Amino acid sequence: MSRRNPKGREINGIILLDKDIGLSSNAALQKVKRLFFAKKAGHTGALDPLASGILPICLGQATKVAGFLLDDDKRYFVRGKLGQITDTGDAEGKVIASQAFEHLNEDAIQLAVSSFVGDIEQIPPMYSALKKDGQPLYKLARQGIEIDRPPRPVTIHQIDYLSYEQGILSLEVSCSKGTYIRTLIEDIGKQLGCGAHVVELRRTGFAHIDISQTIKFSDLESLASDDYRALDEKIFPSEDMLPNLESVYLDEQQNVDIRFGRSITFNGPCPLGTVKLFNNQRQFLGIGIATEDRVVAPKRLFV
Repeated sequence: MSRRNPKGREINGIILLDKDIGLSSNAALQKVKRLFFAKKAGHTGALDPLASGILPICLGQATKVAGFLLDDDKRYFVRGKLGQITDTGDAEGKVIASQAFEHLNEDAIQLAVSSFVGDIEQIPPMYSALKKDGQPLYKLARQGIEIDRPPRPVTIHQIDYLSYEQGILSLEVSCSKGTYIRTLIEDIGKQLGCGAHVVELRRTGFAHIDISQTIKFSDLESLASDDYRALDEKIFPSEDMLPNLESVYLDEQQNVDIRFGRSITFNGPCPLGTVKLFNNQRQFLGIGIATEDRVVAPKRLFV
């Protein structure tokens, strides 16, 4: 489809973008959408402007599976500055308190860091995209308004202590969805009695995706051409981004039924829960829900 079509191209799949620092997730999304001249696009797992790293951009029908990617674990490289607390929890904010940290040694720091591994609770930061009565918290925070936020359970699977030098703590963190790394660094600083904030954050892993699989926007730009072929080669199939879901292959009649929104029944074994659906030509159809009685119902289908 040419650029003359004002609605854009009907392309489906996922771009694994390595987002640059200083760019909001929505700004990165819009840049990729324009470059690919995609009719529809969305992102999963927003990153703060201060943060860089993996930001999956879903094109076309792939936006229908974006929500299933959000449930996966993440990995981060983070550098935190001890001794200063900012109003945003990162280097973009204003320093609101300073406390001594020079007396701390590495043993004390490592002990504090290790205490956060496992199931913990976090109070979401005011500078976040969470909403209160439809209003993002960060907008309230900019107005000087602070509201009570109930703590939320998250899991820190692993923290690798990398270094500590001149007040800067460097870590690699593997965690569950919904974990705020800014809050983690703030809480570590609080436990050490000196406060802390994030000065660098990079998402290096997202589910089974590694940072080495991503591409910078500048590199995508260098592939731009009138026929889009080189760009389209960088698109990952939607089904490849869902490795933890079992696959269900339909026959011709089951394919027809599913596409009309009807549930289907298998005679033989069938996996349970959320599954990937493929038609009789092994083309990805979307997401279904399989129950114990071997019934599969459509959940999110490509059209």
